Amino acid sequence: MDLLHNFKRSVNDNNLGVHGIHVYQNGKTVAEYQFCSKNRVNLCSASKTFVSVGVGIAESEGRIRLSDNVLNFFPEYKGIAYPGSEKINIKNLLQMSSGHISEDFNQYKSRERAELFFRTEIKKEVGSNFFYEDLCSYMLGRIVEKVSGNIMLDYLKPRMFDKLEIINPQWNTCQYGHTSCSVGLYLNTEEFSRIGIMLLQNGIYKDKQIVPADYVSRMYIDCVDTTSKNDPETKGGYGYQVWKCTPPNSYRADGMYGQICVVLMDYNAVITVTSHNEIEHKDILRAMWSDILPHL
Repeated sequence: MDLLHNFKRSVNDNNLGVHGIHVYQNGKTVAEYQFCSKNRVNLCSASKTFVSVGVGIAESEGRIRLSDNVLNFFPEYKGIAYPGSEKINIKNLLQMSSGHISEDFNQYKSRERAELFFRTEIKKEVGSNFFYEDLCSYMLGRIVEKVSGNIMLDYLKPRMFDKLEIINPQWNTCQYGHTSCSVGLYLNTEEFSRIGIMLLQNGIYKDKQIVPADYVSRMYIDCVDTTSKNDPETKGGYGYQVWKCTPPNSYRADGMYGQICVVLMDYNAVITVTSHNEIEHKDILRAMWSDILPHL
């Protein structure tokens, strides 16, 4: 039977809005299907996982340490930074634990985002509280830019995208030309799957080490508590720009409307979808668990 038979039926019966699905296991593609044209789509917050890989590469090059304080990279904002901002380090950005509890997207177009980040009130102890904040991912890109002289997209082209054989990737910028990082990377389903395949293989893609294996393991093991979230698929913990999933030893890149790349270590597999689901895209995950996992 077609590995995706039940999943395709669930997508149609439940209006899950999936554009494409790609299943990789034991070193090869075992199934893929497009419900519509194979165009690149905005990966939304799944872009964040690519940012995390960029941070891991920068760490391996000796450019940064995860314990480095963010404000030290931005001396131009020390005079306006909210008290306590000096305690935020790179690891806090990766884990979305800056101490902020609010984010004003309305100010993105009128304010410099790094300044906005440092002006934001700190209401929780830094490192103690999970708050999903796009500016954390954006600031990771700005730090890499500070230490390398290249925006995140240009930094990652030779170090990651070229090695993943992703040609001419498009990634939105803010109004000042810095890579958005939190959103805005455009890939198709199969291209998106390659980051999951690389992570499954401990940072290696087609015999090329892209990011150290040690960083890959920290990405999903070193997690902040997210039990305050309201869905089982978001309660398991948040690592370095990845979410833990309910199946054991699994984690994912996850973007709005259902841009999902799941690494399933117990199955030696990666399942990737691109979608447009405005109701509840976590239902796509649940369809994966019920319709695909039993057949892997």
